[in-house]
Amino acid sequence: MLGEKLKELRETKGFLQRQVAAQLQVDTAYISKMEHNEKPVSRNHLKKLSKVYSIPEAELLPLWLADKVLQVIEKQQYGIEALKLVLNKLDNDKSKP
Repeated sequence: MLGEKLKELRETKGFLQRQVAAQLQVDTAYISKMEHNEKPVSRNHLKKLSKVYSIPEAELLPLWLADKVLQVIEKQQYGIEALKLVLNKLDNDKSKP
């Protein structure tokens, strides 16, 4: 999810992967892997990417967190059920005074 968004932002800005890599002080292959969801994006890189693309970090954080959750549950037999329990808990906590 985040990788696709990062690629979209980069292309919209007209940046090459090597230009973004230079800003993050990483190699171009790392940017490619991030954009293809093959490498997780660190929180530190997320802050830098928000500056590179001139967008609020808060716009990227939900995608970053969603990728983290997906990474934990996607190969778990009861992942979907666990996620439903978490969502239910969050909904119940919101409704409490």
